[in-house]
Amino acid sequence: MTDQATATEKPAAATATADKVAFRSQAGKRVDEGDDAANYHGENEEEGEDVPTLSLLDITEGDNDRGIPKAKFIDDVGIFSASFEPAASAELLIGAYSELMTKYRTYESQLQQRQLRLKDKVPELEKSLSLVRTLKDKQQKAKENDDDESLATGISRFSLADNIYAQAELDYRNNTTVNLWLGANVMLEFTYQEALDFLSQNQERAKKEYKETLQDVAFVRDQIVTSEVTLSRIYNWDVRRKRSQLGKSPVGVAAAGSKNGSS
Repeated sequence: MTDQATATEKPAAATATADKVAFRSQAGKRVDEGDDAANYHGENEEEGEDVPTLSLLDITEGDNDRGIPKAKFIDDVGIFSASFEPAASAELLIGAYSELMTKYRTYESQLQQRQLRLKDKVPELEKSLSLVRTLKDKQQKAKENDDDESLATGISRFSLADNIYAQAELDYRNNTTVNLWLGANVMLEFTYQEALDFLSQNQERAKKEYKETLQDVAFVRDQIVTSEVTLSRIYNWDVRRKRSQLGKSPVGVAAAGSKNGSS
């Protein structure tokens, strides 16, 4: 029996474009202290008082090469809060940065899944390339040695499923094509050279995407750290501000005087 050799090739992994759009689609969303997503409400705000709104664009600055937003590090929380009209409360800032950090963590998970897919895909492409090169070399040797029938055919084992293999007789001399499995129930027939070109392009693309994914994972982790540090700074700023306000209030003054009198 003569069977046609088959090399398997999975579809190219999705690029960062789709996930980037998903990440950025929420960037213009307004976050206010009544927003369920932020889930933070000012404790001392009077009913009907104007409260500022924040966009994720207000707490990000620029993108990386794949369009992932860079978290803004707040050096002076007081100045940043006062840059809004009216001034942004700590609850509002905490809600906005918490939402941003949630988006980063979700995107990090997506990137890690893509990283695993690409890590498995590159060796599969190398295996497919090696198979097609072997078939092409055997075809060339069979044609160069027309009198040697031992080079004209050969027996090969191919995988039907995990740990299940079958044998097929291959006609190296006359067979000139190979089928590549593209996924989604699609298989196309290529000549050996076409298959080599196609697989080589996919291999280079997969290696590039894998490298970019590693860079994006590291970048997103840096943004998570920046967001966490900024959240801590906002908490600390709010604590200092409330202590300062308490010290200046009549209740705070009276409490301080009582303590001094008792001593």
